[in-house]
Amino acid sequence: MSHVSVFRALHHGRVPDDPLVLPGPWDAASARVFAEAGFPALATPSAGVAASLGYEDGRTPADEMFAAVARIVRAVDVPVSADVEGGYGLAPKELVERLLEAGVVGCNLEDSTREGGLKDLAEHAEWLAGVREEAGDRLFLNARIDTFVRGVDDPGAAIGRAAAYVAAGADCVYPIAAPVAVLPLLRAGIQGPVNVVAHPGQGPSPAELGGLGATRITFGPGLQRQAEQAVRDHALRLAARPTR
Repeated sequence: MSHVSVFRALHHGRVPDDPLVLPGPWDAASARVFAEAGFPALATPSAGVAASLGYEDGRTPADEMFAAVARIVRAVDVPVSADVEGGYGLAPKELVERLLEAGVVGCNLEDSTREGGLKDLAEHAEWLAGVREEAGDRLFLNARIDTFVRGVDDPGAAIGRAAAYVAAGADCVYPIAAPVAVLPLLRAGIQGPVNVVAHPGQGPSPAELGGLGATRITFGPGLQRQAEQAVRDHALRLAARPTR
């Protein structure tokens, strides 16, 4: 079975308290750590990769992002999905070609504009349909829904976008930053798998989020930031001068 087939199968047949948990590696070393821990697949976070490359979130040049993702893919033997933000302005054909060249099995594609607003729903759905057509069954498409991070609190807006993206061919939808309290409502109104972000060490556990409706769990840049804080704490201890 191909990596993409394995990855797609991992999203189906989940029981409520057992969502698919996908750690987010930001470089080859962290990817090896997660794979060696036994996770069946990984999902890169764009913000975490950006930090590892010295960029602010959303500022990584496309060439550097694809190169970083390719290094992660080469480092492990499990399927890897990539967060490629809004697609870097690429036409569907070129985007799919670059994703396949990097070796990933899927991608996150968000519906925010570079200016920080929401993309036109119909236009974005049409673009996603183009990506689906170019990719065929070679990529698993996770359509990120940014209504909650853009100040649209009505769950109905997220559900409406989800329906349009699923109709366009998305395999999964990702209403990022959705309040925990509305997850059951989103689950009831959305067809297919739902991605929910978890915060390491804070809030509900992955199993609890699964019980609320999450099919799969990702962490955004949370794991990279935890690792960075651990290095910072260690560095401060090393730099501390002994008291007399």
